[in-house]
Amino acid sequence: MNRLSADVSFGEPFVAPWWMPGGHLQTVWRKLQTSPQLLRDRRRIGLSDGDFIDVDFETSTARTAGSQKPLVFLLHGLAGSADSPYMIAMQHELSAQGFESVAMNLRGCSGEFNRSAVAYHSGCSHDVEEVISALVLEMPPDQKLVVIGYSLGANVLVKWLSETAHQNRVLAGVSVSNPFLLALCCGRMNNGAAYWYGRYFLSRLRRDLEAKRQHFKRSGYDDQLQIINALGSLQSVKTLWDFDDAVTAPLHGFSSAQDYYERCSSRQFLPAVQVPVLLVHGRNDPIIPEEALPLANESGASIYSEVLNEGGHVGFVARGQRHWLERRIVHFIRHHIDHSI
Repeated sequence: MNRLSADVSFGEPFVAPWWMPGGHLQTVWRKLQTSPQLLRDRRRIGLSDGDFIDVDFETSTARTAGSQKPLVFLLHGLAGSADSPYMIAMQHELSAQGFESVAMNLRGCSGEFNRSAVAYHSGCSHDVEEVISALVLEMPPDQKLVVIGYSLGANVLVKWLSETAHQNRVLAGVSVSNPFLLALCCGRMNNGAAYWYGRYFLSRLRRDLEAKRQHFKRSGYDDQLQIINALGSLQSVKTLWDFDDAVTAPLHGFSSAQDYYERCSSRQFLPAVQVPVLLVHGRNDPIIPEEALPLANESGASIYSEVLNEGGHVGFVARGQRHWLERRIVHFIRHHIDHSI
């Protein structure tokens, strides 16, 4: 795997503030940061199975004739949405730099219940393919795509990059805090300090499933309600692994949580990715252990790795640079625009 050369590196190296030691503070601080104001236009994209995906376009940036700038596509993480602070911050920075962007809400994450019992998971690249296929139809034929994924969304996008029919439209990708090995990361959240992250995600997933159950009951979606009810009681579900075994796997065509993790972990898909991808990861990530990261012989020359000693999980709040991550990503995009002309 490539280390970034000097011309790709962004300005000053990442240095965490002295008052923000450790990965936990970086992770939580990012989540609690105030989001900048952003003008967006929501559009609904119909899916082939009758469901829908909502996407949020940043609307203040107009494409100029002859522009070489790509459309930037963003995908959020577990229990997130297009309104997550890191998504808003990235779209805001892209707008300031003159880039168009669109943020995808995974199924059921836009603030409105989706129509089917199925939801989203770490391997739902088929939903991304349908959404991007719809976007490509509206794009100028010369315009490229850049894709940026965070956490679960990074896992989905790496998988998608390895299989998409639109690979010739993709200029580059960015993967931030990618779990890479789902079983390893899920197991880590069963104990230790990471246990509390697991509890938070489990609570959100259980709450969202029950809310959907009640919505289907009120709205007369009897066929979808039966699918959820067939999952049985969730009283014995105590961990994320339990939830994936009892809910995620059967809802989405996997035989078990282990089967789901093995088939969807993105580390195995890196060798098939043909476009430049920047991997950004903090060694002190409280959720993703460093041993989940791909080895040098597991990815091709197009993969660039920036593994930092600090940064937490989708944190990367630098000393004197609140938006270090966003500017780092924009610099990577500009580098590949310059080298594609």
